Amino acid sequence: MSDISVVIPTFNRLWALPQAVESCRSAGGNVEIVVVDDGSTDGTWDWLQAQQDIVAIRTDNWGKDWAVETALSAARGEYVRFLDSDDWLCEDANADQLALARETGADLVVAGYEDYDEESGERRVNAWNDCDDFIAQQLGEGWASHYSAFLFRRELIRGIPHRQDFALRDDRLFILEVAMRQPRLAVYRQPAFVHRRHGGERLQYAAGFKRDLGYWTHIAIYRKVLGLLEQRGELTSRRKQAAIRTLWPNVRSFAKAYPREAAEVVDWIYRLDPQFVPPVRPALALAYRVLGFATTERLLRLRSLPQ
Repeated sequence: MSDISVVIPTFNRLWALPQAVESCRSAGGNVEIVVVDDGSTDGTWDWLQAQQDIVAIRTDNWGKDWAVETALSAARGEYVRFLDSDDWLCEDANADQLALARETGADLVVAGYEDYDEESGERRVNAWNDCDDFIAQQLGEGWASHYSAFLFRRELIRGIPHRQDFALRDDRLFILEVAMRQPRLAVYRQPAFVHRRHGGERLQYAAGFKRDLGYWTHIAIYRKVLGLLEQRGELTSRRKQAAIRTLWPNVRSFAKAYPREAAEVVDWIYRLDPQFVPPVRPALALAYRVLGFATTERLLRLRSLPQ
């Protein structure tokens, strides 16, 4: 058994994949690198065949979620981490996070990460923010980092899949399900990976219909998770407020294309918190009350009123 399995799904990312893989090699620890090539046509599979230290798996372009699940079924590490093929790990992150997990008995070692803008060359460190309610934090109470910065004990995530029904926000649902298992946490105080911003398509930066579907998927995840928390008697006022803080901008963005459906979500928000006051200008808040959310949003779209 390896100490750590790094799971890397990839599709036509040969321009970036070697850096991602090399960062796993140089990050220390007894590391197993599992790469699933999800039907690439750019020579990725040939490149993988030439690598002696990679568990390489070929799938038929069923998407990231199935690629990750395939990789997890092959992974043998005591701990697991997830890495997109256009990102890379920071030096020593694997070894240091593993040592911290062993020292503290943590199920989950969290950390911040670094943003890298490929066009400008700008780098920005997003340090971990401490929070005494991990569920509230992941719902939106504060900055929640990125799950590629986290090291998971394999037993902790057993039975939590990357769910295809929520594919545009699968990692958000995954980490919320992890949080609901109330893991023992340890904090690694250095950035654990580098998130590359580039001109190619990434799921979180979709446009058009995919963008709107992403908003709806995010909303659907929160309705599902809050429903589960309510069933368990764990939906505190604090967690409701955290969720609403995240839901509101998603609902406003979704309303630009689908005001009626967004209005239904707003009604649900008011049921969650009857005292909720929309964080908008007073005149707009008044329009919501008098005209209704859907009608007001249609008017904003048609007349380009200031918001």
